[in-house]
Amino acid sequence: MAGPSKSLILDPALQKYYELNANRYKYFRWTPRHAWLSFIYMAVIPGTLGYIAYKTDGKYEFRGKRREDSILEY
Repeated sequence: MAGPSKSLILDPALQKYYELNANRYKYFRWTPRHAWLSFIYMAVIPGTLGYIAYKTDGKYEFRGKRREDSILEY
């Protein structure tokens, strides 16, 4: 019973993938695609959500409304 069994043999392709994933920062390079995606995720999406939140601030009220009441406050 002691010793390695056949079910514990690790797949070399998975081991290579795990190693690459653990050391991903070593292989990262800034490319135009990476820069564009980073700009989208760090500036455009939060900016758009902030703009929408700012424009609709106080416009909708969900508390104390009945079924036929409008949620618009103005």
